[in-house]
Amino acid sequence: MVLLMLESVRLFENLHHVTEGFVLQLFFDQFFHHPWNGLRFWDLIQPGFMFMAGTAMAYSLHRQQVQGVPWRESFIKVLKRSCWLFFWGVLDYAVRRDGLSFELWDVLTQLSVTTLIAFFIFKWSYSAQIAFSLGLLLLTEILYRYTNIPNFDQPFTDQHNFGNYMDLVLMNKINQGGWVAINCIPTAAHTIWGALVGKLLLSSVPASEKIKWLLITGCIALVTGYVMDVTITPIIKRIATSSFVLASGGWCLLALCFFYWWIDLRNHKKYVQFFIVVGMNSLFIYLFIEIVGGRWFNGYIAALSNGLMGIIHVPPGLMGIVTSLVTFSLLWVMCRFLYRKGIFFKI
Repeated sequence: MVLLMLESVRLFENLHHVTEGFVLQLFFDQFFHHPWNGLRFWDLIQPGFMFMAGTAMAYSLHRQQVQGVPWRESFIKVLKRSCWLFFWGVLDYAVRRDGLSFELWDVLTQLSVTTLIAFFIFKWSYSAQIAFSLGLLLLTEILYRYTNIPNFDQPFTDQHNFGNYMDLVLMNKINQGGWVAINCIPTAAHTIWGALVGKLLLSSVPASEKIKWLLITGCIALVTGYVMDVTITPIIKRIATSSFVLASGGWCLLALCFFYWWIDLRNHKKYVQFFIVVGMNSLFIYLFIEIVGGRWFNGYIAALSNGLMGIIHVPPGLMGIVTSLVTFSLLWVMCRFLYRKGIFFKI
């Protein structure tokens, strides 16, 4: 969420601009989605989001089970949450300057589906859930490769694949950036794997064994994804190919492994308070930067900040960076205020 906040205030865009023509610009390329076939750091944000949602769901369902909450009540809670996620995801894209729009590409819309899928199979065995998640990836391969719909029969070509066709069916439009709504099918694997990891962390398995399994499965998924990329299925985040899901899922597993070791086992909790105040209100700040920030707040602060710096003739490049940091600071202070007051927005 901190990274998404920094993106919303255009910090990465400004840093990319001022480093144009220098080697450092290659580093800041990593904070933008890959245009098609390839994997950058920024392509891991949504998988991480869905993966963490699955892990959090495991903790929530475990707590409900300890409290004796029946399955039906847990299902109603998850269903309501999914409906709200779907609503906010649609609303995020709905209001445009030229009117209303119905679109299903937002991460919250995708998460509303993957959450339900992960919940329904949550009580299955580890092997059954892994097999089911791999089945979703196989289904994706089949749909893209063998549906053969005229003009949408090129599985890995932008604007001419099965995902684009389904967008026409669902929304009567195609995303010019190549994103597709049925990404929720393969990326459900991320939420399922996150839930499995949550169950592993909650288990009585020794910490060393947890680290070992996270490392092994993460490396297997990562290597498999990259091997597929150079052999049969290209890594394409925008249509969530099976190779992308495996590679990004591998990175998520390894990242969680590192943070589990660094924070929980090495007890470095004092270093994460800066992020906790944001994470505790992740849904609120996400909707704020998407709906309020992008449409009003960021521009208002930028006008004030740039205006003041213009008086003392601050160079444009530096001005953009400072304005981004000022806006981010105000967003973080907002989260800190809510955290200190004990105000947490949940659905």
